[in-house]
Amino acid sequence: MRKLNLLFMAVVGVLMSAMPVLAQAAEPAAADHNVGLKAIAAGVGFAIAVVGGALGQSRIGAAACEGAARNPGAAAKIQTMMILGLALIESLVLFALVIVFVKT
Repeated sequence: MRKLNLLFMAVVGVLMSAMPVLAQAAEPAAADHNVGLKAIAAGVGFAIAVVGGALGQSRIGAAACEGAARNPGAAAKIQTMMILGLALIESLVLFALVIVFVKT
């Protein structure tokens, strides 16, 4: 029991001696001079996402119109799948917009 008490006191002593190390003053944050460049990069990245989304949506619309013209009986299924695809593409573009606002 005596050895256990001695070990416990040694551990407490080591931990208490480490307290001043953790009490150091925080260094002031450096000024960020790249805010304008980050905004431009975010705008260009979002523009690329929007262009990709617009191209994907136009291809889906064209393919759905062509598919409905070839097989009018499947037009309802084609339209459902088209709307699902358009919603997923639009959600990716909106996700890119959220990332732009979070990162700038």
